[in-house]
Amino acid sequence: MVDDIDGQEAVLGRPRRPSPMGGGRPVRADLAAFDGMPDGVDDVLPASGRVRLLIVGVNPGLWTAAVNAPFAFPGNRFWPSLHRAGLTERPVDAAAGLSADDEAQLLGRGIGITNLVGRATARADELTRDELRAGGARLVERLTRPGVSQSSDANAEHGAGPSVNPHPGLRPDAVAVAGITAFRTAFGLPKARLGRQDPALVPGWPPGVALWVVPQPSGLNAHATVDSLAGQWREVWSSLPPV
Repeated sequence: MVDDIDGQEAVLGRPRRPSPMGGGRPVRADLAAFDGMPDGVDDVLPASGRVRLLIVGVNPGLWTAAVNAPFAFPGNRFWPSLHRAGLTERPVDAAAGLSADDEAQLLGRGIGITNLVGRATARADELTRDELRAGGARLVERLTRPGVSQSSDANAEHGAGPSVNPHPGLRPDAVAVAGITAFRTAFGLPKARLGRQDPALVPGWPPGVALWVVPQPSGLNAHATVDSLAGQWREVWSSLPPV
């Protein structure tokens, strides 16, 4: 923890790359260079400490990869819906990158963001079934991965403490996957519906971690509005245990 920001304890985040656009917005001609980029956007996660809600997107779009910021395309309804639901204190505009202040407000509230698949594409439906299944398995592995490496006993013999895993796992209070079609494929649950899920249906899902699916916030999803998405986020947030 570091000093308070706007009445909240600011949480140090894991390192993130600067925007490839250098703080500007991409133009159409810029985007092709990011098509197929294997790790299109860095996670927004704390360096240590609690994650209350882990939001899991499907995969980064080309604009998101171009500025290294989640849900960055200007027409995406993710950030407006998150703010309308009260999960952020102020509106977030990530179209030119995620500012340090906006990252701090997310982490300060215990919100982390990652993706099922790292590969950047123009549309989520360009992903293969195998990519999504691998992404689901990888998410479960990250949720169950220990934060301390197995070499702790050897270190203790030399008077050192346990060594810190450079890729520590996550154990949020809840996970919300943003996209029902991708969720069904990733976890082999073709009949899943939006809302709270039964974690027992996902092999290896850790106990005590709630599982939700919310609609894809992309402008391509004609079935969702900022208001309807905000209602989903309020339901998820209100279900979390108190701080």
